[in-house]
Amino acid sequence: MEKRIGEPEVEAAQRDTAPPGQVQSVARAFALLEALAAQSEPMSLQRLAERTGLAQPTAHRLLKTMQELGYTRQTAGREYGLGPGLIALGNRAAPELAVRAQPMLRELEELSQETANLVVLDGTNAVYVAQQPSRHQMRMFTEVGRRVLPHAAGAGKAMLATLSETRVRAILEATGLPKYTATTRTTVTELLRELRDTRGRGYALDDGEREIGVRCIAVAVPGATPPAALSVSGPAARITDEMVPQVVAALQSAAARLGGGAR
Repeated sequence: MEKRIGEPEVEAAQRDTAPPGQVQSVARAFALLEALAAQSEPMSLQRLAERTGLAQPTAHRLLKTMQELGYTRQTAGREYGLGPGLIALGNRAAPELAVRAQPMLRELEELSQETANLVVLDGTNAVYVAQQPSRHQMRMFTEVGRRVLPHAAGAGKAMLATLSETRVRAILEATGLPKYTATTRTTVTELLRELRDTRGRGYALDDGEREIGVRCIAVAVPGATPPAALSVSGPAARITDEMVPQVVAALQSAAARLGGGAR
């Protein structure tokens, strides 16, 4: 039986000392921002300190500084959330591919009535860079800017399927293959087999591998650098097997158009 790769190491920003070349205070500030971005609600100072491994006085000083700059905010209940200053930064940081993808994301949502996403591979993470939310009240929603491990995401697997086996193995060695649900692929052998299937059929499928009850269909954007993928995600009850061929055809058409000028 193949050994499962373990959980990733603690982030550098959470260590007592920063690795060579890193400025410790900057790494710690971004650890706090990423912890806030991972939650849908504001967090207390104590919880943020625990989540990032920082001492509360250190976390408090950094949060207050970022609050003065507009990058964090404090609620009436003295909890912290992301600040409006990040919106302008995010808009400026959005890749050209994300801007060009917006009309196609709207088309995909119109066809499927489910959430359409553009995801890129940034190092070892799949990052959501653009989205058209579903019109349904109950819908799949992943914040733009959210980083997830690629092995348990449809878009992540679509992008991994475009890479060499050597590079895929290097990514998995760095990230691990943590199990989120009963259907998550947790060994390299399982995932490599699925990536071969993905290349053969021309699309990737996430069938509740990260979130139970959520299904995602994804297609890689040809020629994109860094690798990118378009996906449609929603409740498994609505994204049925009968719906898959129509969504795949739409994704492949959109990806081909987007890939015509991808960079």
